[in-house]
Amino acid sequence: MPTLLWFRRDLRLHDLPPLLEAADAGDEVLACFVVDPRLEASPARRRLQFLCDSLRQLRDGLDGRLLVTSGRPEERIPLIAKEIAASSVHVSADFTPFGWRRDGRVSEALGNVPLVATASPYLVSPGRVTKNDGTPYRVFTPFLRNWREAGWPPPARSGVESARWLDPGQVAIERCEIPDPGVTLDLAAGEAAARRQWARFVRDGMDHYAEDRNRLDRHGTSRMSAHLKFGTIHPRTMAADLDLRRSGPKAYLRQLAFRDFYAAVLHHWPASAWRNWNRGFDSIQTDTGTEAERRFDAWKAGQTGFPLVDAGMRQLRDTGFMPNRMRMVVASFLVKDLHLPWQWGARWFLEQLVDGDMANNQHGWQWCAGSGTDAAPYFRVFNPVAQAEKFDPAGDYVRRWVPELATAQDAHLRRGQRPPGYPPPIVDHGAERVEALRRYRRISEG
Repeated sequence: MPTLLWFRRDLRLHDLPPLLEAADAGDEVLACFVVDPRLEASPARRRLQFLCDSLRQLRDGLDGRLLVTSGRPEERIPLIAKEIAASSVHVSADFTPFGWRRDGRVSEALGNVPLVATASPYLVSPGRVTKNDGTPYRVFTPFLRNWREAGWPPPARSGVESARWLDPGQVAIERCEIPDPGVTLDLAAGEAAARRQWARFVRDGMDHYAEDRNRLDRHGTSRMSAHLKFGTIHPRTMAADLDLRRSGPKAYLRQLAFRDFYAAVLHHWPASAWRNWNRGFDSIQTDTGTEAERRFDAWKAGQTGFPLVDAGMRQLRDTGFMPNRMRMVVASFLVKDLHLPWQWGARWFLEQLVDGDMANNQHGWQWCAGSGTDAAPYFRVFNPVAQAEKFDPAGDYVRRWVPELATAQDAHLRRGQRPPGYPPPIVDHGAERVEALRRYRRISEG
């Protein structure tokens, strides 16, 4: 009997355990992807573009043998399974709150046809790393120790050649075109692009990663986050290339561990997607109203009058990407200089980022806001000028993204000489730092 292989956040053909399971369980495999109308309605156009570009590459890798259909998964997957008399439906496990709900509905609708979840998008799946009493970790460092001990298997063998692919043209299911939002991306999508990008980084950037990952004036990051988000490469494939005797690979593996940690936190505390993980922060004073909205708009547009903050926000607006160091700087500015709810910034990031991932994004924001696991101490308020001096010392990053400052002798404007057309600071950082500390002390003492 045939089996159904349902692609979601695993848009690749190598190192894909569900493919092996599907090939072993049936005499033929039908590959499919369901375009959920909620995807097309999302304001995250760049992320949809990357997904669809990756999907086209996947279809080409299957010589066109990919059934793409539109609708709600709980309706379309059972319909396809019934049409081909599938013995089972195979997927990569999804541990997000949305994924759990969706898969629960699909499994119920499938009835006697099992939904078989194999492996996951992580090195160590959420739920595997817990304390001795079975409770989840709340702090990263002890999680990291246990995570390393848990370990992960080597990359899975390829199942592309062993599978007998069912031609979707023989299946009486309405198909749809893969959407094309028409957005220009600065990062190539798809499995082949992911493998090329990773190979380049291992060759040219890995040795300097520990030092360069925070340098905004250098291309020190791997740019693999979007590929990890959509599974065009699995972190197992990447981890197999890490020589952990060296500092760069060690630092990189730590970032993969953080990705697994935040996925586990969201899995165990699904409400933390939009609510404070530390509920003690529910009472912190944040600003709302017309003036707050005006400041929020200036932040989004990169018109705050703080060169480093504006450079990061304009890079995000123009490309859908921002290095992690910049994400921390602009997040701290939003919550501690502008006193705005972290959820406002998190939502804007999810709309703009190509690599927007619910677990990483939300818990990264909560780290800066002080309301999450391993949160930054409330008294840590990033100084935009000090951050610029340390991580963009010559001002090259600022000059690239803020053209008004391209010819400025001091791109960080430490001497107060502002060129025409560049806005004055919308707040006084020193005064707002004092105000932020006052608000944080109120809840810490309370």
